Parts: sequence; structure tokens; C-alpha cells
Amino acid sequence: MAKIVIVKGSPRRFGNSAILAEQVAAGAKAAGATVESFYLHGMDIQPCDACDSCQGVGDIDCIIEDDMQTLYPKLRAADAVVYASPIYWFTVSAQMKLFMDRCYGMGSDIDDPEEHALAGKRIGVVLTYGGDDPFDSGAVNAIRMFQDTFNYIPAEIVGMVYGYAQDAGEIRKNRDVMEKAYELGKKLASDTGDL
Repeated sequence: MAKIVIVKGSPRRFGNSAILAEQVAAGAKAAGATVESFYLHGMDIQPCDACDSCQGVGDIDCIIEDDMQTLYPKLRAADAVVYASPIYWFTVSAQMKLFMDRCYGMGSDIDDPEEHALAGKRIGVVLTYGGDDPFDSGAVNAIRMFQDTFNYIPAEIVGMVYGYAQDAGEIRKNRDVMEKAYELGKKLASDTGDL
């Protein structure tokens, strides 16, 4: 049974990206996975202070004592990780970027990315944005960031689901994107990433 961790980067607990993340969770659960979700906005996650204490120490993660200490073992144990964020000011939310920066600590040697704790995991990305186009909304910047990150680590991006929604809850009207999110959950739950 696959273990999936979903991190939600919206400051709105029931915002559009969170709604899509729940669709991913529903699809994953329907395919037999266990899913655990974390609402980053409600967590105490400090910024990376560039001390590099995480480097060269094996499987010891960041030394900052905050809520990342709860997330690190969950991420290590997961088979798949889903990143869900709205697009704010042409990229992911501050909450998501802060979380991603602190995942640097999960690699004991940045020059050996295959040793990173997220290497080999299946990745899902869920994005919502207020513009009507992924390019002029800035979603493309976030997409590229995820592509670059998981190409480097390396980890397989099983799928990305993204769509337009301005008002809270509006994404529910986009049946195509909602269905794609559900299917992404099913794919992440499978052993191979394929249905």
C-alpha cells in the first residue's frame, strides 16, 4: 500500500489548490493508498539559515527545531509527495517556498543529489492561478521550478494538474481539472506510476 504525503501551501485552508489536493487524496485513497495531508500555513516552519549543518551528516535533517521535524520522517517514509500551491506573484506561495527550501536539509551532500531523501519518490504537483493562462499568470515559473528540482534530485514527476480559478472554491466548476486531480491520485497510488 502506497504512502502519500500532501503538502498544502495555500493560506486558505479551503482554497482552490487545497480543493484540488483533496481530489488527489480521494483518487489515491480509492486506489488503496494511505494519505496524510499537511496545511503548511498553520505550521511553524522557519526559513533556512544557510548554516549547512545538514550537509555531510547522513540521514540527519535540518537542525532547526520547528514543525519540519514532524514533516521530515513523514517525507522520508512516503512513496509519493504532492505539492499543492496557489500561484502568488508569479510563483508558488511563500509557505510552499519556505517548505521547499527546508527540504534542502534532507540531502546530506548537495553534490550527490541521488542521496537526497526525496530521490526516487513519485511526485505530484497541483497549482491554481488567477490569470487565465499558465504563462501570464506565472504558473509556468512554478512548473519549471518543480521540473528543475526533481530533475536534479532525481525524482519522477508523475503528473502536474493546474488550472484557473479566481474566487475561493471556483476550481470545482472546472470538471476537467478536478477529474485530472483525481486521476493523478490514482496514478501516485500505483507501484509504477501507471494505471
